[in-house]
Amino acid sequence: MKFYNKELSWLSFNERVLQEAADEAVPVIERMRFLGIFSSNMDEFFQVRVADVRRRIFFSQSPQERREQEQLMAQLQIKVNELQQKFDDILARVIVALREHHIHLLEPQQLTADEKQRLKFFFIEKVRRHVVPILVNDKINLANAIREDENYLCVEILNDKCKCYALIEVPADDMDRFIKLPTHGRSRDHKVLFLDDILQLNLDELFRGIVPFKRLRAFSFKMTRDAEYRPSDDIEQSILERMEEGLKQRIKADPVRLVYDKKMPDEMLVFLSEKLNLNRFDSLVAGGRYRNTRDFAKFPNYGKTSLEHPRQPALLHPKFFHHDNVFDAVRKSDILLYYPYHRFAHFTEFVRQAAYDPKVTRIAICIYRVAPNSRILHSLTDAVQNGKHVTVMVELQARFDEEANIEWAKELTEAGVHVSFGIHGLKVHSKLVLVHRQEGISERRYAVIGTGNFHEGTAQVYTDFSLFTCANELTADVERVFHYLDQPYRQHRFRELLVAPVNLRQRLTDYIDYEIEQAQLGNPAEIFLKVNNLVDDSLIVQLYRASRAGVKVRAIVRGMCALRAGVKDLSENIEVRSIVDRYLEHPRVYYFAHGGQAEVFIASADLMTRNLDFRVEVAAPVRDKDARTDVMQVLELQWRDRAKARLIDAEQTNPYVCDLNHRQQSSRRRRLLRSQTAIYRYFKRRGKDYDNID
Repeated sequence: MKFYNKELSWLSFNERVLQEAADEAVPVIERMRFLGIFSSNMDEFFQVRVADVRRRIFFSQSPQERREQEQLMAQLQIKVNELQQKFDDILARVIVALREHHIHLLEPQQLTADEKQRLKFFFIEKVRRHVVPILVNDKINLANAIREDENYLCVEILNDKCKCYALIEVPADDMDRFIKLPTHGRSRDHKVLFLDDILQLNLDELFRGIVPFKRLRAFSFKMTRDAEYRPSDDIEQSILERMEEGLKQRIKADPVRLVYDKKMPDEMLVFLSEKLNLNRFDSLVAGGRYRNTRDFAKFPNYGKTSLEHPRQPALLHPKFFHHDNVFDAVRKSDILLYYPYHRFAHFTEFVRQAAYDPKVTRIAICIYRVAPNSRILHSLTDAVQNGKHVTVMVELQARFDEEANIEWAKELTEAGVHVSFGIHGLKVHSKLVLVHRQEGISERRYAVIGTGNFHEGTAQVYTDFSLFTCANELTADVERVFHYLDQPYRQHRFRELLVAPVNLRQRLTDYIDYEIEQAQLGNPAEIFLKVNNLVDDSLIVQLYRASRAGVKVRAIVRGMCALRAGVKDLSENIEVRSIVDRYLEHPRVYYFAHGGQAEVFIASADLMTRNLDFRVEVAAPVRDKDARTDVMQVLELQWRDRAKARLIDAEQTNPYVCDLNHRQQSSRRRRLLRSQTAIYRYFKRRGKDYDNID
């Protein structure tokens, strides 16, 4: 078998997230948050990947294709249930570990009579106003009535005459999910209760005098929908109108998963399954008493600061610091930032200064995801007020950010920004900014080319490269990308940039072929890739060819990997690793030894068919000596990681790269290289090097 299934590989990635939650060397509050990240990832897995498999079953073109997809669905359900069991076991251990640090996650039976009385008053005063039960009857379409991936209690209402059901949404959007109980005296203990349990304790207060009951009992569940939607084809509607109409489909899309408390009675589970129209291809996942465990990602630290990762302040880049404005700094040399090790404020300052610099005439930017109150977009509206011509390419189909981007598009248009929506049929995933600045009698272009979104929030937790340059050929190509977005029907040639879907696939193919030629001639040949996902069949086959020719191939892949590494006569010269740590590894880098004249690219594109053929992506060569040094040092430090690196073997069993016996000895583990810590130290030293040069 040449390829590892990408859906199973995605579950393998999320299992690595679960490993972090299980790791007792990770601070306990962070372990709790990794459980939340795992849960959030799993929600998206069902919304996107499982929903896609489900559609492939229903729309199979042949009996064989249908059988293959049904078998895959069965494998996915087995693996999901296995991971859910691991999750529940790890959560139980984390709760014990929290208790050792005086943080007690209580269940209702652990409360004193006085605490229950206080919580009753809290419920009446603070909670009840946010709760309106849904009384289930034959007139209600339950699948349409409940919200996706929200936490519900299904309440069984039993009286002398009959049994009926009601649903209660836990109002976590209106209140904190975790409620800290008051402590007395100098007690070091912190008692915490889930909002869910406060509802459970006060069910009678909700229904008394409204619905007759003899007994009430409730169990948690949540439902996940298919996230796919299809915008309207009505040509009389604007693009925004078609998108808004298409998004309404998602609200009532088919359910694909029901996650429920494993103690839920069978009769209640059957009732919910029937009301939600679930079939045998939809997943029923039994778990612990709490749902929406993605909220664990925001679990507060009630204890000492040592229960979290130590603070790691973002660094100033001296190449910016020693100049009066950002343009003087970039004109002297290219500048490479690596978030969150460097301050994202360098980028927001670049846009802010461009907004009011009298010499700046034009600004163009591609937007895929931005922060809710984006300073970047506010600066662009200020630029319009200052007489600049501002173009913003907004990608309306950025998954799960569509509504936010629609609203931004409207707001920017009202402010006088020229808003465009890219090319029909292609998502614009490029991370580009272009500024035109009049300097003397000539106009100079300044560009920022990144691997991640221009988002103040994610820049604090995602690692990403951002290259600031005024190199003429690079910035000319950036301008050609914006022309391509505006006039895709014309022929566009790029000299420096690799641009999907124009030339990126072909150029990558050419570079791999060149390494193969070098290996066949007996010369050193090497490829080093860092991506989020490696699942394009064509490129994987080519990497297998390179391996058989003797090319050394190294890859750091965070997520899905369909390439099966280390297989005899197929991929013996390929090794793949994955790093999961406090920051989400997000940049894409392509390195080719290229006969001693190494080529290094930073890119927005993963090695996936959708990125190479159905999105507008950009990979930029890193020519500046300092910048190239920094990129390669990051890759090499990550390759030497022995604390957080996993080997992605042919069966994706996720063994740690280091000797497992060493991991059990904390004194030995502390001496193992942890790349994210080492990279921070590297850039801290690097800043001093720049100071000495200046």
